[in-house]
Amino acid sequence: MKQVVQNYKSGELAVLDVPVPGCKPGGVLVRTVYSLISTGTEMMKVSEAGMSMVGKARSRPDQVAKVMQSVATNGVPATYRKVMGKLDSYTPLGYSLCGVVEQVGAGIDDVKAGDLVACAGNEHALHAELNWVPKNLYVPVPDGLEPRHAAFGTVGSIAMQGVRQGEPQLGEVALVIGLGLIGQLVVQLLGASGVRVVGVDPDPARCELAERLGAAACGDPESAAVEAAVAELTDGHGVDQVYLAAGGGSNQPVELAARLCRDRGRVVDIGKCRLDLPWNAYYEKELDVRFSRSYGPGRYDPEYELEGRDYPIGYVRWTERRNLACFLDLVARGRVDVEPLISHIADFDDAVETYQRLKDGDLKAVAVLFRYPEQAVEAEAPAVAVPSVNVKRNPVRGAGTPVRLAFVGAGNYATSMLLPHLAGRDGVELSTVVTTTALSGANAQRKFGFAAATTDLDAVLGDKSVDAVFVVTRHSSHAELTRKALLAGKAVFVEKPLALTEDELAGVLAAVEESGNDRLQVGFNRRFAPLLTEAKKRFGARTGPASLRYLVNAGRLQQGSWYLRQGTEGSRFAGEGGHFIDTASWLLGADPVSVYAVATSGNEDLQVVLRYPDGSTATISYVTNGAPGFPKETLDLVADGKVLRLDDFVRVSVHGRKRWVSSRLPQARDKGQNAELAAFVKAVRTGGPMPVPLESLVATTSATLAVRAGLAAGAPVTLAASR
Repeated sequence: MKQVVQNYKSGELAVLDVPVPGCKPGGVLVRTVYSLISTGTEMMKVSEAGMSMVGKARSRPDQVAKVMQSVATNGVPATYRKVMGKLDSYTPLGYSLCGVVEQVGAGIDDVKAGDLVACAGNEHALHAELNWVPKNLYVPVPDGLEPRHAAFGTVGSIAMQGVRQGEPQLGEVALVIGLGLIGQLVVQLLGASGVRVVGVDPDPARCELAERLGAAACGDPESAAVEAAVAELTDGHGVDQVYLAAGGGSNQPVELAARLCRDRGRVVDIGKCRLDLPWNAYYEKELDVRFSRSYGPGRYDPEYELEGRDYPIGYVRWTERRNLACFLDLVARGRVDVEPLISHIADFDDAVETYQRLKDGDLKAVAVLFRYPEQAVEAEAPAVAVPSVNVKRNPVRGAGTPVRLAFVGAGNYATSMLLPHLAGRDGVELSTVVTTTALSGANAQRKFGFAAATTDLDAVLGDKSVDAVFVVTRHSSHAELTRKALLAGKAVFVEKPLALTEDELAGVLAAVEESGNDRLQVGFNRRFAPLLTEAKKRFGARTGPASLRYLVNAGRLQQGSWYLRQGTEGSRFAGEGGHFIDTASWLLGADPVSVYAVATSGNEDLQVVLRYPDGSTATISYVTNGAPGFPKETLDLVADGKVLRLDDFVRVSVHGRKRWVSSRLPQARDKGQNAELAAFVKAVRTGGPMPVPLESLVATTSATLAVRAGLAAGAPVTLAASR
């Protein structure tokens, strides 16, 4: 494999062929997708390597002291040989990357081969095609987060640890001195913490960038505008915290910090700058000077980093691994934006030239990424297994009249889109509503006429008079509740998604196989929409492949929505993407055989391309940054000289030899929930087949899950039937 190295004696930079590291227990072997050049720390090391021996000594007085101690202990000749041997060796560069797990070592159970991870460490997250990374120095990348953004994880953790040392409080004002890569991240993290920020940097472009990313004001350290901004924002008291993110030999940053900090304020050193503290200035204000050590607690502790011994969360809340995971979560949720920081992306093969350009000043950059060859990131051909449905079905008897239904969950969707169609329906009795809080159950009972309300799920599943169970809870509970209801012998209607992981889907199918009960329906209602079913009939059968385009103008979620809890509830597309895949597959009359997905615009916007057995394709554009007034869903199906056009379930048209256009009014928008529920109730009552075949539900769920795998791999994912 290839790795970037440097000879500290000569300053030589090279991309060497070196052996592939072994996959030791307690860690994973990671194939790099993107690695980040730290334009501060790394370039300082590269610059030092190019100095004379005297220059090196002046720049590292700490190392000179060690050499002198060695001379006193071992003598000059032995020390000289030792120092020259160390200097005249290749050393690695890099400490922040994102890659794909290629092999999992013994004792690792939180990731598997093919997972995307962010890695840290100047011995483990190197500029190399492959790295072995111990457990506490990698974290899984959240769904939808682009690999190039996840590569910022380590420097983000450094900035985050610095901010934590400052202990910012809502409403405070902070000064960030130095607006390089770390400084820009500190600005955003402080903004996310409710702190107003003034930035200082001699580079006007960096000042402008920081203001775009949330700083209240920025300017040159010599500028009166900085002091004026601080005075205005703090009523003349001075800032609450100062973050030193600058480098170099000037003492100006610490002097400026003392001048602009309030009485008993906090000064946090994150970068490596001169720290000759002016005694009077710091004494008179009794300033609290703090240091931020790298990524957080655990750094430089071999038992933590190499042996995987975590610190108890009750004693150490934010370790370096937890900082890494927290930063990635903020980027995934759009609270921190690293895209504007990327000044240049270079191919890994051009590493030496890129470093030289940075050193010479030809390339002025905040952040530079190395992009690794595509063939190097494919640990194996991406594939997601579509579980086969092999079940010995038990005989099905129709339910009596009325059909008795129980609801698990009574949230907004259940009470606005499902229960109004069921309450008062002939032949239906709303038996019991199960909720986690007593009051929500009482409200649903009062509004919709449930015979009973309870918080005891097991009692409902054991009630033989209940014919069917509706699972309308948060996404993370769908699979387990569905599994329990199937094993209890109930027909099940579960809102999308059926499952958030392949293991959850396998668990549901295991329950079907064990019980012989395949009476399952997922809430894919759009295929039941009257306008769309009529349009499909008028479009008629196809003789050739089709092209389908589906634009979903999803819009932004309100802050605090549980849909944003990707760690537990999955991504937005994992939650509702099945709707659109199911609709496309129903219109095309087949299940997809491959999925290709790319993310844009802050990782929430997706382009998902589905390929079907006959060569048909469906492209789903799932976007969150569109105009709120534009229709939420528009769809075009083109084949055999015909076009079907759907406008947000308000109007539909079919263009062929003749043109047919619906005359439905906007007030009559119908996305199919009523017809879907009628079909489900009929199937339960008569014992007939469920509205959508189980094989189709499984295929749609597998295709939805494949989107995550496709984003991680950056390649099409094959949907292969398992045996």
